[in-house]
Amino acid sequence: MLKRILLRLGFVLTVFMICSCNAATQKKNLTASSLPVSPQTKPNDKQNSELQKQIEQIAAAAKGRVGVAAEVLETGQSISLNPHEHFPMQSVYKLPIAMAVMAQVDKKNLLLEQRVRVEKSDLVGPGAHSPIRDKNPNGVELSLSEVLRFAVSESDGTASDVLLKLVGVDGAGKYLNELGVNELVVANSEKEIGQDWETQYRNWASPQGALQVLRSLHERRGLSEQSQQLLLKFMTETPTGPKRLKGLLPATAVVAHKTGTSGVSSGINAATNDIGLVTLPNGRHLAIAVFVSDSPADLATRERVIAEIAKAIFAAYSSQG
Repeated sequence: MLKRILLRLGFVLTVFMICSCNAATQKKNLTASSLPVSPQTKPNDKQNSELQKQIEQIAAAAKGRVGVAAEVLETGQSISLNPHEHFPMQSVYKLPIAMAVMAQVDKKNLLLEQRVRVEKSDLVGPGAHSPIRDKNPNGVELSLSEVLRFAVSESDGTASDVLLKLVGVDGAGKYLNELGVNELVVANSEKEIGQDWETQYRNWASPQGALQVLRSLHERRGLSEQSQQLLLKFMTETPTGPKRLKGLLPATAVVAHKTGTSGVSSGINAATNDIGLVTLPNGRHLAIAVFVSDSPADLATRERVIAEIAKAIFAAYSSQG
C-alpha cells in the first residue's frame, strides 16, 4: 500500500513539474501580454493569440526586422513583437527632444514666444528633410513655437537640431531618465546622423521605450497640460506618413503621431517608423509604436506593413469593452 501511495505521489509531482515547465515556456515565448484590467475589459486570450499571429504574418512582408508595441492606456491591454529590440529612430526622436524642450518652457527657462536664430551653419545637408533650409538658405529667425512646429509637424531636421542645441544631448537624456524611459537613446544631431550611416543606429529606441514616451505624453508626466496639448496638436496636424499608422484606419480616427525614415544603402532601408496615440471609438487611447528596420522591401511595402499592423490592433481593441 505504501509503495502504491509513493508511486502515485511521484506521478502527480511529475505532472505538476511538466505543466509548470510548459507554462513557463509559453510565458517566455509569447510576446502578447496584458496588465491587470477590469473584468469587462479583460482581453480574450484566443483573440490576442490570433492577433499575435496576424501581426507576425504581416511583419514577414518587410523581410527585415519589425518591432511593435501597443497598449490601451486606460486598461493595460497590450501586445508586442520584439518589444525590447533596438531600432534606429530617425525622426521619431524629434518627439522626445520636443518634449524635453517643452519641459524647459514649463519651468520658464525657455519661452514659446522667444526668438530663436537659425544660423546658416545650423542647416542640415541636402539629404535631410528641412523646409526651413529650403526656404531660408542663409538662415532665419523664428519663434520657439514655430521651431517646435517645424520639428514635430513638418519633421524638419534643422528645427530638430536647433531644439537639441537648446536642451543639449545630456539634457534630453536627463529628461528621459526622469520620466523613467530607459529604452530610448538620443545621442546625435540630425546633421551628425546624416554624415554617417551607422550613426543612426546609436540613436535608438525599442518599441517598449517608444511606448513609454507616448504614455508619458498622454499622462502629462513632466509636462503641463498646455505643453501636452500643443505637442498633440502638432502631431495630429502633421502631413507626414499618411500611409503608415493612419493609412488603413477609419478617416474619423484621431491619430497624433511622429514618423521616422532613413535613406537606402546597398538596397537596405534602415528605418521606416511611426509611433503615436490613437483615439479608439470608445474614447480610450491606444499607444502604438511600429518600427521596420534593415528591410530590402520598397517604401510602399514597408508602409503597408505599418498600416496593416495598426489596422489589426485597432480592430481588435476597438471590439473589446
